[in-house]
Amino acid sequence: MGYEVIGGVKSRTLRVLWMLEEIGQPYTHVPALPQSDEVTRFSPAGKIPLLVADGVPISDSVAIMTYLGDRHGALTYPAGSIDRARQDSLTQFIIDEFDQLLWMAAKHSFVLPEDQRHPEVKDSLKWEFERSQKALIPRMAEDAEFLMGDKMTIPDILLAHCGGWAVGAKFPIVEPLFRDYVSRMRDRPAFARALAA
Repeated sequence: MGYEVIGGVKSRTLRVLWMLEEIGQPYTHVPALPQSDEVTRFSPAGKIPLLVADGVPISDSVAIMTYLGDRHGALTYPAGSIDRARQDSLTQFIIDEFDQLLWMAAKHSFVLPEDQRHPEVKDSLKWEFERSQKALIPRMAEDAEFLMGDKMTIPDILLAHCGGWAVGAKFPIVEPLFRDYVSRMRDRPAFARALAA
């Protein structure tokens, strides 16, 4: 069984590639841009990432990662368990409090048509990003390698990806625990392999 991953590494596609590297599943990578022919043949919306599994395209990085975790029993807790509820809660928190802010900043930097951009919004987004970090710290497992303790889960990839995105977007990481966590996660060999894909 092999997967096809469509999308460039300078996007949320990196999350999917990283997860596949962590769980040791084979894949081919098509580093296509949004709206390109490679993407629109599977997704009329033209959005990346896409995972083609058994001939069926799946979109949205979180949906893809959840599918992979459930299919391979990796980087996730069993559906219906309390640990899975906690994991899903962390996933939603990261999407709401980190990913969404960074995506809004990207839209107003280069994604939207120039006449629709309002770069001044980025100051309030950075302020929110700092508040989100403070809200994150109590949710991190104390003295543990990963967010939920000794087991790496999907939220770890999401949060570490958002941390790297923040650095690139010049969003300040003000919480030392968060900064150390992002650095440690991005030192993982699977991350380096995904980045080189």
